[in-house]
Amino acid sequence: MKRKLANLYLILVFIILYAPIIFLIVYSFSEGETMTNFHGFTWSHYHTLFTDPRMLAIVANTLLVALLSSLIATLVGTLGALGINRTTKRVTREALLTMNNVLMVSPDVIIGASFLIFFTMLGIPLGFGSVLMSHIAFEIPIVVLMVLPRLREMSSSMLDAAQDLGATMRQLLSRVVIPFISPGIFAGFFMALTYSLDDFAVTFFVTGNGFSTLSVEIYSRARQGINLEINALSGVMFLFSLLLVGGYYWIQQASHRHKQRKRGVTS
Repeated sequence: MKRKLANLYLILVFIILYAPIIFLIVYSFSEGETMTNFHGFTWSHYHTLFTDPRMLAIVANTLLVALLSSLIATLVGTLGALGINRTTKRVTREALLTMNNVLMVSPDVIIGASFLIFFTMLGIPLGFGSVLMSHIAFEIPIVVLMVLPRLREMSSSMLDAAQDLGATMRQLLSRVVIPFISPGIFAGFFMALTYSLDDFAVTFFVTGNGFSTLSVEIYSRARQGINLEINALSGVMFLFSLLLVGGYYWIQQASHRHKQRKRGVTS
């Protein structure tokens, strides 16, 4: 009985989560211009979307910022996690973790306003550069939190054995540490990419004239009234998110199968 109630609860939660998304996607195929009634199936809104040069440029801006910021944040965050993990003093390590988590717990509005003031004081023009730097800043803590648990799972005896066999620090890092923590690195990258694509509040503060991302553009268009082109865009982005999740799952499964084959060979 308890199991059935738990399953019903999970089904209800998923319905609540996905019903608005499905509602938007269904009406992206409607011939009408509003979401009051479904007026028949059409691809016209998707055609309008893919022939809108401004929207295509904004999609390119969003993907470019997300990919660049995620790659840089993954590199910096991984190095930061390695540095925190090597810190021997507990007080110092806890202080570094607390500083790392500040951007995670601070409201997005406060972070966005802080970046806006910071860039204005330094005379940095608002646009692609300011958005990229802001995204890197709030993505780094995410990567650190994804990589640190993998580092803590690593046995010190494995590192000692590699050093006893004559491995240099470079070889130790490239052949032992990085392969072991690679699941955490990939998880941090995909989480950073998701956060970048999803962010609105911070981007809204630091974007300038002539540059926009999807979240800001959708907000601006939604204020002007319902446009089913936005529904079509939501459908495309939802499909893109599914592909990201599927890609991450495939990488995890491939890594798991590779480890199993290695264990079979060694045994």
